[in-house]
Amino acid sequence: MSVIYTATEEVNGERIDKALASMQQEWSRTQIQGFVQGGFVNVNGQEVNRKYKVQVGDVIEVNPPEPEPLEIIAEDLNLEIVYEDSDVLVVNKPKGMVVHPAPGHTKGTLVNGLMYHCKDLSGINGVMRPGIVHRIDKDTSGLLMVAKNDQAHESLVQQLVDKTVTRRYTALVHGHIPHDKGTIDAPIGRDPKDRQKMGIVDNGKHAVTHFQVIGRFGVDYTLIECRLETGRTHQIRVHMNYIGYPLVGDPKYGLKKTIDFGGQVLHAGILGFVHPRTKEYLEFEAPLPADYQQLLEKLKNNY
Repeated sequence: MSVIYTATEEVNGERIDKALASMQQEWSRTQIQGFVQGGFVNVNGQEVNRKYKVQVGDVIEVNPPEPEPLEIIAEDLNLEIVYEDSDVLVVNKPKGMVVHPAPGHTKGTLVNGLMYHCKDLSGINGVMRPGIVHRIDKDTSGLLMVAKNDQAHESLVQQLVDKTVTRRYTALVHGHIPHDKGTIDAPIGRDPKDRQKMGIVDNGKHAVTHFQVIGRFGVDYTLIECRLETGRTHQIRVHMNYIGYPLVGDPKYGLKKTIDFGGQVLHAGILGFVHPRTKEYLEFEAPLPADYQQLLEKLKNNY
């Protein structure tokens, strides 16, 4: 289905891919470049190349190609199931595992493992994300709740909307946080300068992170527990970077000179919610992974 935009003064003179990237949030600049090269973008009824510079009043039509159907293969990934009944399950996702398949990454995801583990998963999010109620980043470890039927899915999503789900993360950040606790209330949206990143933007979505200091390692590192009030993409990573304490090991928002941990040092350790059927509050805790514990021990010995 085609989507039509009209160029405004704000994008006047910009190259077509950059202009389109700033006019919408559905596609990344890389995707748009592919659309232009594939002949899926017209300006004023004419196909344009990637060097075209937009003029005020241009009518830009995007006809994105149909996504290629993906076959999701069930795989035995030896998932760590923390809890399971006929409605929900809670899984402890390891660092390095993607939550759901996407073009170019169809194997080894949490969804592949879930489909091997059980056949009854909710279908609300379609064939690509069966049972998936919320996500954590590939290199973040920890707890996720999964819905095994649509009724459970709707209940868990509503709890996320109502901000009644308990989600606590342990994070190691650069710098010495002098105060013991704090709250970050800053809207998050696509970074206008880099569509592959999120950032603090005026027209972003409401985002609130509460944090409390657990320990300090000299003036170089601080260990904190973060409690999410909202669940925006990369929320903790963006918020902590925003106040000057980026996560250790974070390749996207962190410092260039950091500890090589294979990704951000972040673990979703506590997850709590009301059971969709029994209405009982359930809370689960996953200990820090071994490599996370080893890193903290090393820092303790050094400081």
